[in-house]
Amino acid sequence: MSATLELAKALIARPSVTPEDCGCQSMISERLVPHGFSMEPMNSGKVNNVWLRRGDQAPLLVFAGHTDVVPPGPDTSWSSAPFEPSIREGRLYGRGAADMKSSIAAMTVACENFVRTHPEHSGSIALLLTSDEEGPAIDGTAKVIEQLQARGEHIDWCIVGEPTSSKTAGDTLKIGRRGSLSATLHIAGIQGHVAYPLAARNPIHDFAPALAELVSIDWDAGNEHFPATSLQVSNIHAGTGASNVIPGTLKVDFNVRFSTETSSETIQDRVREVLDHHGLDHAVEWHLSGNPFYCRPGRLVQACEKAVQDIVLLKPELSTSGGTSDGRFIAPTGAQVVELGPVNESIHKVNEHIDISELEQLERIYEAVLQELLV
Repeated sequence: MSATLELAKALIARPSVTPEDCGCQSMISERLVPHGFSMEPMNSGKVNNVWLRRGDQAPLLVFAGHTDVVPPGPDTSWSSAPFEPSIREGRLYGRGAADMKSSIAAMTVACENFVRTHPEHSGSIALLLTSDEEGPAIDGTAKVIEQLQARGEHIDWCIVGEPTSSKTAGDTLKIGRRGSLSATLHIAGIQGHVAYPLAARNPIHDFAPALAELVSIDWDAGNEHFPATSLQVSNIHAGTGASNVIPGTLKVDFNVRFSTETSSETIQDRVREVLDHHGLDHAVEWHLSGNPFYCRPGRLVQACEKAVQDIVLLKPELSTSGGTSDGRFIAPTGAQVVELGPVNESIHKVNEHIDISELEQLERIYEAVLQELLV
């Protein structure tokens, strides 16, 4: 059994559902400290964060990842227990296998291999691990970056081990992400009997014209790196459950994934304009998960492309598709950020898995990037 597979299994066996870490970060620290890495806990609230660094010179290459996973649901839905790693037909099964304990295992072993053969490498290497990526993402990577910036510790290059690939490990490099702005909209009406509509005011009816206008807005056309901005309604709730009662309130959840052509402030202003235009008695709660970012291809992207081409024998696609990641907290510091990880087909699903061949490929890719940048 390879070192990466063995470590991935050990990590999957820890039921680290957000915000729990269940000792995963200690396991990684115990492996890397003997190789010259300093270990600094940066916990915040209920969240475990750790900063592991080897060296004190620039440039600094960081591997970033999260030890937390999403809830697995009932064990009975899985072919094997989600926190009992299982190997079947060349695949490793378990919650976190793809998102993203296998990446962390590959990063760790790659660092071990690299410093063993290059103990006097140039620059510095670090791992940034958090247990708050799948959750609110308030006390995780964002807090670590705040502390690093406060003391002038600058990241030059960062590889985030998110599952970015489509069919083969490394076939897609994420070099940016759209922004994500969520909202909960409350609209007040007047509850009443459906037989006496003049004595009530139906907030669903009131909101319908505004909804039609909101979803028809052309926010922007996107650009060469990002698709057009999109508003999507995710939940609508009103009523008591009775068919003869006009609801008194309406609650609507929606999300806007936006490009670099639009700002969160512009979106909020436009939504308010539409709601006010339709005379709605409303209140909106906004949550900005992250602004869009784009990492113009530079030395890090080139190193990742070369590593993938040498090991997987294909040229990776450069993409900004998908949801948010912790890269949104790191890119604004000026660091070059690339997301590079396993195939994402099974993430957040029952029977999450990764091909065992991908584990070795990721380990070799990460080590090749270290070789390209720090030797």
